[in-house]
Amino acid sequence: MKEKIQELKKEYEKINEKLSRTGGIFDLEKTRELSQRQNELSRIIDEYEKIEKIENQIKGDEEIIKEEKDKDLIRLAEEELERLIKEKKSLEKKFADLLKPQDPLDKKNVIIEIRAGAGGDEAALFAADILRMYSRFAEKENCKMIILNISRSDSGGVKEVVAEMNGQNVYGKMKYESGVHRVQRIPTTEKSGRIHTSTVSVAVLPQAEEVDIKVNPSDIKIDVFRSSGPGGQSVNTTDSAIRITHLPTDIVVSCQDEKSQLKNKEKALKVLRSKLLSQKQEEENQKRGEMRRDQIGSAMRSEKIRTYNFPQDRVTDHRVGKSWHNLDKIMDGEIGEIIKAINEN
Repeated sequence: MKEKIQELKKEYEKINEKLSRTGGIFDLEKTRELSQRQNELSRIIDEYEKIEKIENQIKGDEEIIKEEKDKDLIRLAEEELERLIKEKKSLEKKFADLLKPQDPLDKKNVIIEIRAGAGGDEAALFAADILRMYSRFAEKENCKMIILNISRSDSGGVKEVVAEMNGQNVYGKMKYESGVHRVQRIPTTEKSGRIHTSTVSVAVLPQAEEVDIKVNPSDIKIDVFRSSGPGGQSVNTTDSAIRITHLPTDIVVSCQDEKSQLKNKEKALKVLRSKLLSQKQEEENQKRGEMRRDQIGSAMRSEKIRTYNFPQDRVTDHRVGKSWHNLDKIMDGEIGEIIKAINEN
């Protein structure tokens, strides 16, 4: 293992040298890839050094227990030794997980689609809450959320929103958020205090670059139309909204959030590529009969994955059969423990 770590340290130094060089052609994509790999190596090396440090402490305690005559010192060493052995096992598990080969898609940014389901206005309000939850989570993870397209309800909720999240290993963190999110709570409009059940569907797609998915111009039909809803002076006055239909698959993508037709087209193509990559991924998973997908679930939007029960201050993820409390903090973006539990299952 020490030889492997030495190799990784050399790789880390080489990357560090490349990133510190000045001059030449600035390749943003290459720089991003190198930075991500450097971060991965840094985490692996840090965990290994923590294990080494604990192993030295364990040896010290074992020597005290073996050679020391003072019973109080022996007792303290035994207590510390028990704690260190447990801590070492935990670190070794984390270290082993870091060494596992990652899904290459895990490093990608994501396209997130959130749609109000059953429940009318309450579903739209909860869709807005889910959007905020992911936005706050993105902030805590030093990621960036960008709205690509949004359709709001009259009640102030969200009928449908398409957004992108950019950052470190975003798809690896977010991929199991796909599915039906169910909420149980008393709507603000409910005078009798009756609890309503509503649903919101979430789809998380790895964001595809042009090198991942090539879209043949002859395979798409582009329609332009006038934007509707909030959007500034251009709303209903210019044909800036874009609808792209991918003819071989019948996938339809619309974007009207920008005043520029060109920008809307760029965003729509980005979503289309991600949908095509996701479809390709699903087909490959079905061919392989992937066991992990069977265990966690298909992550399709028709599958109920989580219930947010406000009266009982509880969130339950049905795939892992585990619940968490302090719902206010969870809705404020503190979903890291939930995501961790699902990824470890």
